[in-house]
Amino acid sequence: MTLLLIAEHDQNELTAGTLATLTAAQQLSSDVHLVLFGDNLGKIAESASFYEGLKKVLVIQDKSFSYPVAEIVTPTLLKLAQDYDFILAPASTFGKNLLPRLAALLDVAQISDVIEIQSQDIFKRPIYAGNAIATLKSNDGKKLLTIRPTAFEKANPSDLKAPIENYPFTPASGPVATFVKMEGSRSERPELTAASIVVAGGRGFQNKENFALLEDLADTLGAAIGASRAAVDAGFVPNDYQVGQTGKVVAPDLYVAIGISGAIQHLAGMKDSKVIVAINRDPEAPIFQVADYGLVGDLFVLLPELTTKAKEILRNQSAHDTVKK
Repeated sequence: MTLLLIAEHDQNELTAGTLATLTAAQQLSSDVHLVLFGDNLGKIAESASFYEGLKKVLVIQDKSFSYPVAEIVTPTLLKLAQDYDFILAPASTFGKNLLPRLAALLDVAQISDVIEIQSQDIFKRPIYAGNAIATLKSNDGKKLLTIRPTAFEKANPSDLKAPIENYPFTPASGPVATFVKMEGSRSERPELTAASIVVAGGRGFQNKENFALLEDLADTLGAAIGASRAAVDAGFVPNDYQVGQTGKVVAPDLYVAIGISGAIQHLAGMKDSKVIVAINRDPEAPIFQVADYGLVGDLFVLLPELTTKAKEILRNQSAHDTVKK
């Protein structure tokens, strides 16, 4: 059974979500094809062809794909889909925008946010903000799935190269939405969904000025900054910092939740983190139910102490490494 993986990329490299989806794809089929939409894809197609598990890389190039829009991509994808039993995409903004449109045109039910593959027709996905796990069986001839990236390890490069083929672009008939411009925040910190350490703050910071206290700890640890929805709604930080059911899903090696009560919507976005540290003045806060380590107290006292201690440890470690060399 053949499988098509729709790749998300930034014109230079595949996203971490795509690599995790590739790992999931290998559990469904040994004949996995990756399709790239974009412009001037020679470099990324070459690097993508070396990932393990791929049997073919399909390249669809057009100037309109510099920033692929679902309405423009779908006609080509609809034609391509006829040859595949499975079609997968990461459960990111990209995949969530594209796959439902394709599923509707193919008249099949999409299975969203898959976290486990039990067989070629049985899958698990979270429901009720992750408080329950649904087991689904699909009888559709074609199965369309979005994969939660944090549930699967990222695929690794290999020494074997998959063949690269060009596929013709099918223009959309009639008027479609077009890309106008991208407005994004730029930061020297790691990208939130790809960071190995995330330091997140909540409404406990009280205002935007206090929230800036997180930056010192994040810079010390080389961490990304996240936030609860309450902090975002209060205007402490922009929307792209939000972690949770209606924000970003993260699973770093270390997640430090400061001033976050732990509503189920927030837990849905971070409870898969490998180690969770929580600081909250309320000993009954739900965040402590998922935390590996917890500190009960005033964050305005504990956070500066934690930052100072982190700097001291890293300074001593750096000095030790220098002496060792």
